[in-house]
Amino acid sequence: MPTSTADPVAALFRPFTVGRLTVPNRIVMAPMTRTHSPDGVPGPDVAAYYARRAEHGAGLIITEGTVVDHPASASSPAVPRIFGAAPLAGWARVVDAVRCAGGRIVLQLWHVGTDRKPGDLPNPGVPPVGPSGLSRSGEPVTAPMTQAQIDDVIAAFAQGAADAERLGFDGVELHGAHGYLIDQFFWERTNRRTDRYGGDLAGRTRFAAEIVAACRRVVAKDFPIFLRFSQWKMDNYTAQLAKTPAELESFLAPLVTAGVDAFHCSTRRFWLPAFPDSPLTLAGWTRKLSGRPTIAVGSVGLDGPEFLDSIRTGAVVGSASLDSVVQLLERGEADLVAAGRALLADPAWTAKIRDGRHGEFVPFHVQALGSLQ
Repeated sequence: MPTSTADPVAALFRPFTVGRLTVPNRIVMAPMTRTHSPDGVPGPDVAAYYARRAEHGAGLIITEGTVVDHPASASSPAVPRIFGAAPLAGWARVVDAVRCAGGRIVLQLWHVGTDRKPGDLPNPGVPPVGPSGLSRSGEPVTAPMTQAQIDDVIAAFAQGAADAERLGFDGVELHGAHGYLIDQFFWERTNRRTDRYGGDLAGRTRFAAEIVAACRRVVAKDFPIFLRFSQWKMDNYTAQLAKTPAELESFLAPLVTAGVDAFHCSTRRFWLPAFPDSPLTLAGWTRKLSGRPTIAVGSVGLDGPEFLDSIRTGAVVGSASLDSVVQLLERGEADLVAAGRALLADPAWTAKIRDGRHGEFVPFHVQALGSLQ
């Protein structure tokens, strides 16, 4: 039903359910790496940071990437972990704080793969790992992963999912986007394997599908598993994981079979068509082909340069009309929309939308990255 003129943002404030998770509105806080967790431990400042967004009405929070229990999973000691007594206790406090603020929170599970450089902390003597040992540009940096290494990483993701459920998170998201480990298996430039983890696009999803299946085995059947993926890479905005709808369908099908409940479709601009000759966005195509709910993300609520460009130039990014966001939901192309920079700069962004205080939005600026406001 179209949004009424009396309430132009009504579509953003309808509840939605996936698995046992029901959110009060369609606004998601996107995962954003903050590197404010010394020794991998999210502290009281991290708990307060997420709770502020929940207090001001964000329907769902997806945490920053949180590394799994594998020696090469991280490239910074300040990235939070989902292993070890202190990090687990820290995340329990985050969950409690978000709950007390009336929010819902999903933990994003992460492994950086060959984005880690030799000598990177916290384990400087541990080499990076990747499907074929290649960097995002296709240059050799380490040996291809062995089956034992693959098995260890899959087990680490599953353990992270089990611990997330035990700590009270509302679900988990697997970070399969932007050139990190799972995406390195997806991407033909970084995955040149000739075994069952390589080959065509469907074959290159096997590693992720095995992670999903392993997670599904150790959590409740109604505990939601999200998977975030992207066409583009950090160093290649024009990359296309799937060049046609048929290729996208071959990519999605094994992941659905393995147990993905919803797809988080990362784009640079959420409103752009995914393929020629169709107006459907990546979230729209994914929803159509997979039958699963989707989250749309990419410059939601912003009018200005994209994330990396705004960081490089220091440009202030103003607010955009939410009409296209509402229309995307009304067309059924996405079930949820994720905002990153808008919520980073303005913890009260959701409440201001709800209350019609659009003139009070705080613009994004690079300085917002320096603190947990």
